[in-house]
Amino acid sequence: MKFVRFAGRDNAPRLGVVDGDAYHVVAGHTDLLPLLESGVDALLEAGGAAIERGETVDPATVVNLSPIATPPTFRDFYAFEQHVRAGRKWRGLEMDPLWYEIPVFYFSNPYAFRGEGDVRMTPGSTAFDFELEVAAVLGKGGSDLTAEEGEDAVAGYAILNDWSGRDVQRREMTLSMGPVKGKDTATSLGPWFVTKDELEPHRTATGFDRTMTCTVNGVEYSRANWSDVHFSFGEMVSYASRGTEVRPGDVIGSGTCGTGCINELSQAHGAGRFPFLQPGDEVVAAIEGLGSLRSTIVASPDPIPFR
Repeated sequence: MKFVRFAGRDNAPRLGVVDGDAYHVVAGHTDLLPLLESGVDALLEAGGAAIERGETVDPATVVNLSPIATPPTFRDFYAFEQHVRAGRKWRGLEMDPLWYEIPVFYFSNPYAFRGEGDVRMTPGSTAFDFELEVAAVLGKGGSDLTAEEGEDAVAGYAILNDWSGRDVQRREMTLSMGPVKGKDTATSLGPWFVTKDELEPHRTATGFDRTMTCTVNGVEYSRANWSDVHFSFGEMVSYASRGTEVRPGDVIGSGTCGTGCINELSQAHGAGRFPFLQPGDEVVAAIEGLGSLRSTIVASPDPIPFR
């Protein structure tokens, strides 16, 4: 089942179920989080009731929002080897064998989530970048989970675009902290939340056989396959829960897929062919079965001095 959070001309958020060319309104709900906290069975029951009730909205008349307005937490992992190699090369580092043993992640900003539409650039950045990722959204919580329990905790998936101010990020990370302000201005999630049963026919050892692409102004920049991921989401959730807890609604990012950002592409093919993003650019991230997430880059005000 595909769920969508959207807003019409009145800007009031609503929740719906995607069915063909229509959104079926889920009565009494404006956010996915309370339903996830009630359990996946309650979520599916609400979706089924919405389809039976038959109140529909034309998707062309609304804007798709992030399925969850403010996730409890957002952990972003680093699970695609090709991207990791490129990122370490960018920082002048060789591939570390430890990466194959530990699914590392960082915490980012739950307040920065948005759906389709405008994305404000990192303040002070002139090297603004997209990052094409998959997000798992949890429907169960727990502590010290096994990988199998971690997989069971996943309720479904969505496209994630982890926007990055590369110049700001690089400067900060020379201090062995972060990512910090280079990452937390905007994170796009959507356009739908898709329950994991819809993807089961495509399951592989660590992911799903689903193509991932990203275009800038109609030109394809990125192409990868979700199945190339080194760690499964079950393994990522297990590690995230070690010595602490995860909760329903938590968002777990896969990390950028191979070719999934301009930083990687410009290293391989040159900045002339793959320039960083500018105001007015349209970026469309797409994953088979999860839809297409459309964003337009807008300028950010100059940073306010803090000292």
